[in-house]
Amino acid sequence: MNTAPKTKAKAPKEEVFAMNQIDVPAAVRETAEKSVQQAQEAFAKIKTAAEEATDAMEDTFESARAGLTTVNLKAIDAVQENTAAALDFAKKIISAKTVAEMVELQSAFLRDRFDVVSAQSKAMQEILGQVTTEALKPAKDVFEKGMKDIKVA
Repeated sequence: MNTAPKTKAKAPKEEVFAMNQIDVPAAVRETAEKSVQQAQEAFAKIKTAAEEATDAMEDTFESARAGLTTVNLKAIDAVQENTAAALDFAKKIISAKTVAEMVELQSAFLRDRFDVVSAQSKAMQEILGQVTTEALKPAKDVFEKGMKDIKVA
């Protein structure tokens, strides 16, 4: 019995490398070059869009941070004003001589506080609206530019 391993017949070296001499049609080359060029252009557009989106997010966060600082300062002012008014009311009510005077002081205090807190709430609402508008403006601008670019393309 023959125990030698069977080997496949190898193609001569000239035949294997002969494929390298086949010319690629010009139309195939042109199509490949156009595809590469289009891919590069698409990549450049995507890269630009990603950079613009990143910049917009950074601007949005910075604007939101600045706006929230304003909101926090306004809230602190309101707390200080309300605390001072409450302490002033406490001094007045302690010095009241009659129950009727205490009721009158309390009624006046509550009317005043209602008006002040209403005004504070309205001011806070306006500030929050401005902060929201300013914080979202960079993102809105990038979105609108992107939609405009899509319509052009």
